[in-house]
Amino acid sequence: MSAPVSLSAWIEGVGLIAPGLPDWAHGAAVLAGREAHLPAPSVLPAPMVLPPNERRRASRVVRVALASGLAALEQAGMAPSGVAAVFAASTADGHNCHALCETLASSDQRVSPTRFHNSLHNTPAGYWSIATGAMAASQSLCASDASFAAGLIETLVQIHATNAPCVLIAYDAEYPEPLASLRPIPDAAGISLALGPRPSPRSLARLDIRLGDGAATRLGTPSLETLRTAIPALRGLPLLEALASARGGELNLEYLAPLSLHLTLSPC
Repeated sequence: MSAPVSLSAWIEGVGLIAPGLPDWAHGAAVLAGREAHLPAPSVLPAPMVLPPNERRRASRVVRVALASGLAALEQAGMAPSGVAAVFAASTADGHNCHALCETLASSDQRVSPTRFHNSLHNTPAGYWSIATGAMAASQSLCASDASFAAGLIETLVQIHATNAPCVLIAYDAEYPEPLASLRPIPDAAGISLALGPRPSPRSLARLDIRLGDGAATRLGTPSLETLRTAIPALRGLPLLEALASARGGELNLEYLAPLSLHLTLSPC
């Protein structure tokens, strides 16, 4: 039997926004055990990179995607306009979806064109191109709770195919009720990874991935483990924990059952 296919890349930058983890600097300290995790609502920075009209329309998923993606590229020293991007989310814009459902259930069923285009799954990619002037290719994908792992696979495939950097931007946000009872995501959150095809002076670690069948790696801190399982974009937290601890090693992320995504992290 042939060995599983493996893909590799180098982590150049990280972006993180999550409840009680406002950025990668603070999140790394918490994930490494240097600071306690204090649960608090996610803080989503205003998207000042957008023109005023688009800034007013930017939803929570757009704001978390822009903020975490730009933070990862800034740490990597990469210009956003020239880097291909993979956007991965288990949901689209829940608040716009809720508003559209309310309109369709009312006596006046005229749907706002602005609300409609902001409800699409690739809306953050569109706002990203407006904000950064990006002309590089982008992908927007969804694989339910496996969206982070699916996005990571797609990102490394892009790097392997183009021999050029690519940024993974994984994000999710909550739905209002009554949709929240069917899809209970508690808050907005995002993890972004700027990845390159070869090591650089900024490289944080080498990442190798392949499909496997092991159980997903859990987090030892109960409040962080709750976040990992509650918000699909945060299924990548075990990778960030290993990166923050600079210990490297092997771990598994949830993928499409019965498969998992096996990761090997080698700190630089």
